[in-house]
Amino acid sequence: MTKVVADTGDIDAIKRYKPFDATTNPSLILKAAGLPAYKALLSEALDYGRNADGDASTRSRLACDWLAVAIGKEIQGVVPGVVSTEVDARLSFNTQATIEKARHLAGLYRQQGADSDRVLIKIASTWEGIKAAEILEQEGIRCNLTLLFSFVQAQACAEAGAYLISPFVGRILDWYKQSEGRDFSGAEDPGVVSVSRIFNYYKQHDYKTIVMGASFRNTGEIRELAGCDCLTIGPSLMEELENTQQPMEQKLYAEKPASSDPKVILDEASFRWLMNEDAMATEKLAEGIRNFTKDQIRLEQLIAQQL
Repeated sequence: MTKVVADTGDIDAIKRYKPFDATTNPSLILKAAGLPAYKALLSEALDYGRNADGDASTRSRLACDWLAVAIGKEIQGVVPGVVSTEVDARLSFNTQATIEKARHLAGLYRQQGADSDRVLIKIASTWEGIKAAEILEQEGIRCNLTLLFSFVQAQACAEAGAYLISPFVGRILDWYKQSEGRDFSGAEDPGVVSVSRIFNYYKQHDYKTIVMGASFRNTGEIRELAGCDCLTIGPSLMEELENTQQPMEQKLYAEKPASSDPKVILDEASFRWLMNEDAMATEKLAEGIRNFTKDQIRLEQLIAQQL
């Protein structure tokens, strides 16, 4: 009823659970860089960086790009579907720079002999990122719009023709637990409510953009979204699901969307205003960009020490 996607860069975990697709991000690449399975790929990335033009920081960034793509290519060897590789989060508010980085990553996949048709470029769902994705999709570079926390982001992504979106379930829950000082479960989980609304809106208005729930905190959230196009799940929650006999009941149905939201096409001013009015989405988007940036910088520092 739902396509399972690996939320990890750990090749051994991917081999074990046999998901259809896989997603990576700077945090996962940073963890993967320390795994023995990727020692040879790290060495290749360092060689690529040493031979690149530019100053030390440029060479370390290029080596990181090579490593992220090399890990993506390795994962392609064990999943039948697509692998997502993320654009540097520091470019989240620069449309042109995001486009150029996406083209560069797609080019590296081709240079490494990977299947470029099975690659998604992950971009933060800022206005600038969404506009970049709109152009990239027209060029044949398919995009995964990530760090998505609000209905307005989802509306804009659909109108831009994004191939896939990654609404973050667990981080929405985190914000509401802290804000309201209580826990949520089942269908009342705010992250579940958000993704269910987006899924139903897309199906009601026949958008082709794939909805992939992400960032889960517990298996209850996964169960409530059974029937969603895709769910990207980390190894620990995959293990928990593996070890239960509880049946999985379908909750979302593409052919029977439970939505009454009218179709809306947003301009930049409307998008920014509605994002501003959504404190949770504004704060979690900014936090997500900051955290991915921190891990990207840590990865670059790790690479720089070895160049």
